[in-house]
Amino acid sequence: MAKFGVIVLVIGAVAVAAVLSNRLSARLRVPAPAFFLVAAVIAAQLWPTATALPGLTVERVVTVSLAVILFDGGMHIGRRRFRTAAAAIVWTGTAGTLVTAAGTAAAARYVAGMGWHLALLVGTAVAATDPAVVFSVFGRREIAGRTGVLLEGESGANDPAGIALLSALLGAQGGAGSVAWHVVTEFALQMAVGVAVGVAGGLALLAFMRRVPLPSEGLYSPRVLAGVLVIFGLATAARGSGFLAVLVAGILIGDEPAPYKREIERFHSSLASLAEIVAFAMLGLTMRLSELASASAWAAGLALAALLALVIRPVLVGLVSLPVRLTVPERVFFLWTGLKGAVPILLGMEIVDSGTSGAARAYQVIFVIVGFSVTVQGGLVPALARRLRIPLRSIEPEPWSLGVRFSEEPEGLHRYHVARHSPADGSTVADLPCGENAWISLVIRNGALLPVADDTVLRAADDVLILADPDKAASLENCFRTPAPPSEETAKPPGEAAG
Repeated sequence: MAKFGVIVLVIGAVAVAAVLSNRLSARLRVPAPAFFLVAAVIAAQLWPTATALPGLTVERVVTVSLAVILFDGGMHIGRRRFRTAAAAIVWTGTAGTLVTAAGTAAAARYVAGMGWHLALLVGTAVAATDPAVVFSVFGRREIAGRTGVLLEGESGANDPAGIALLSALLGAQGGAGSVAWHVVTEFALQMAVGVAVGVAGGLALLAFMRRVPLPSEGLYSPRVLAGVLVIFGLATAARGSGFLAVLVAGILIGDEPAPYKREIERFHSSLASLAEIVAFAMLGLTMRLSELASASAWAAGLALAALLALVIRPVLVGLVSLPVRLTVPERVFFLWTGLKGAVPILLGMEIVDSGTSGAARAYQVIFVIVGFSVTVQGGLVPALARRLRIPLRSIEPEPWSLGVRFSEEPEGLHRYHVARHSPADGSTVADLPCGENAWISLVIRNGALLPVADDTVLRAADDVLILADPDKAASLENCFRTPAPPSEETAKPPGEAAG
């Protein structure tokens, strides 16, 4: 029993250190996943026997962790924010993944000296960006305008695209023509089934959340988690992309009201943070520093990482994203923030499992690419944002809450954030252009309640709670939202009108 206590003590201490590393991450401006990854690699080198984990176990745990992270990311985006950049997200998430995979494959072939088949697998594995790393880099900062939505949406959308593409490549056999046909049809099938199951499953789960009461408040959040696992499993069993399905379901549920919705969001946000720690720690344990001592693996990995960050994504994804109307600083920032993370390493493990010749070296190269992207590329994101003057809004933590419980869903209750230069910014409550039947009941400024009177002046960053008719939501939102200038509007892919 004493030995078991020591094991629990060590695990608890490691977990506490992992949580506290986020404070160090915020101070050093290095993404928290970098600490988890590096610490796990060092632990695997120092205690190889104690940290050895079966590869299949790691893959399964990381797969479930990614599903949880993608669902939480989808809820964070929400249907309303997704709609503002839907076409751009879909276009960059799919087309951007394909051109990045092709460009990296060519680099792996001629720079790293890999055969075409292995080079294509490596290029596909590192084509996807990582939502966990992107969210960790920004921390408590939110990008103003649609650039933030585009970054979050792309990092979520191209994960399923990259995974589906690699799965199709690994299952392809025969000549070049048959391989190409198999990849195209399998990729299209996985995307279509993933979207269909995600839409149907998300709507069904939302109805289940709203219409089926439970005897205890503590059961509502686990019920949603169980529903997410059902959606993922159903889509995967139907030969679709389970990752895309849970992302779509999260987007559909994100903005919709439901009983205990705030508690559900907090639960899944905490679970996604835990999943991030587990995923990167377990993936780090699969690598030994002695295995990375090969000069060719280090050199090839760093060369490909530099090409990805400085040439392949800026040029190829830059061309793909030309229909997306962004300012020059926004475009530069978007192209740099294509960070790699857990998905490429997981796909590298699948390459090793496939038995492809040279897979072990390919996995090492992928690991080096991810390490460079998370630490160097991710660490430079905040400085680049300041240099390019990308507007970032700091979201301060609010550990105290004030709430009122209702037995029935309240109608006409709206909460808005006053955006800078919006019609509400600088307006008094009496002169607020929201109609005569809108009653402001609460104003929160700098984390404190503000007494409300007719002469109370609203300021940017205020949170406002309003009672109004349910059908006034659109006009109220326009009152508190900053009108987007033409340069910030995102356009649809070629042949479609700008959204």
